[in-house]
Amino acid sequence: MDHSARQYGIEVAPTTVKRSPRRTAKIMMSAGIGHFIEWFDFGLYGTLAAIIASNFFVSADPATALLKSFAVFGSGFLMRPLGGLFFGSMGDRLGRRKVLVTVIVITSLSTFVMGILPTWHQAGIIAPILLVITRLVQGFAAGGESSGVITYLAESAAPNRRATLTCWSENFSFMAFVCGSGLVLLLTHALGDAAMNDWGWRIPFLLAAPLGLGGLYMRRNMEDSAAFHKLQASGKIEKSPLRKTLSSSGRALLFCVGFVVVKAVSSWVLQSFMPGYLSTHLHYSRTDAYLITTLGLLSVAVCMPLTGYLSDRWGRRPLMLMGCGGFILLTYPAMLLMTQGSVMTSIAAMSLLGVFVAMFNGGCGAAMVELFPTAIRYGGIAVAYNLTVAVFGGVTPLASASLIAWTGDPLSPAWYVMITALVSFIAVWFAKETAGKILD
Repeated sequence: MDHSARQYGIEVAPTTVKRSPRRTAKIMMSAGIGHFIEWFDFGLYGTLAAIIASNFFVSADPATALLKSFAVFGSGFLMRPLGGLFFGSMGDRLGRRKVLVTVIVITSLSTFVMGILPTWHQAGIIAPILLVITRLVQGFAAGGESSGVITYLAESAAPNRRATLTCWSENFSFMAFVCGSGLVLLLTHALGDAAMNDWGWRIPFLLAAPLGLGGLYMRRNMEDSAAFHKLQASGKIEKSPLRKTLSSSGRALLFCVGFVVVKAVSSWVLQSFMPGYLSTHLHYSRTDAYLITTLGLLSVAVCMPLTGYLSDRWGRRPLMLMGCGGFILLTYPAMLLMTQGSVMTSIAAMSLLGVFVAMFNGGCGAAMVELFPTAIRYGGIAVAYNLTVAVFGGVTPLASASLIAWTGDPLSPAWYVMITALVSFIAVWFAKETAGKILD
């Protein structure tokens, strides 16, 4: 790790820096459990997109209703850049902890409301309008979540353990997707398709209330990051951090955008596009579609701690380049296997894509953090991350489903993933190695 960083002239912190394992675990759990709850809430919509389509959009064609549902899914991402601007600036001025407490409250409340909304058959056009509004509120809050947790964990880690700790933010989010998808799978199996479509879909959303209270308790009791405390003590907090970011960190913002392109697309393809794709376009049963998706997401969560560790050992670039390369070469063959109608083959194909997600994300969080100084880090990541996720990640399910509608080819979404992976591959290729870099 030191050699890969020093070859670019980067000042590397001593690898002998120690952190109490107990304190590290507390930091990880405090931030991570809240992150788990945040993405359990936010990701449920994508997992239940096909059922939401039948309840909130009237159409004789299930594929058309699914397109409308994915459009509402994308609407939540339109608010993320605004949320990133608002919460990113707040996080750099007031601290990481206060913002993370605020976003979990907003997300949990809006998710709970989604579980009690009237359907089209109960309220007509009012139903999808209310659905869009709650999704917009969710998206606004989500704009302050990922960048805040990544920043908080990285600033609390020893330099030679930064990716190892930071990747747990991704791990908790994918575990949230696994649990959300798994819960939907269990409910569908236990209740049957008819009851699940009628009222069972509300249960996961209603769980947002007790989960949100648990996350609020965890976050209210966590300390702010050591780096932010140090910044406060030095009196060097920026009064206008976003203005400073835009005027002084254009290159860092550009690289951050390049990193996030495939990160956003690959994550939301697996979590939100695949359940509806497998059931609507490839004609798997809903139970099988949720099973395939759940196990594919589980492969990400299982591999993530290893890829974070390897990123600290080998550097950020090798893991991220391998992840991009895997998507470029094997996304089409993996989706081709899914069209064969075999559940086991589809699980293997999804799990393979999950490994590539883990490889890229294992180093990506730390790499983004290492692009910015402490005074503008939260806002810098929030601006680049949320803008890119809005443009690429939010439209991923809609764009993928639209490609199928336009071309008639169920494999056409693979090209979307492959092209975005190429964009990120180029960005990583030209980026400097930053593993072990002193943050300030």
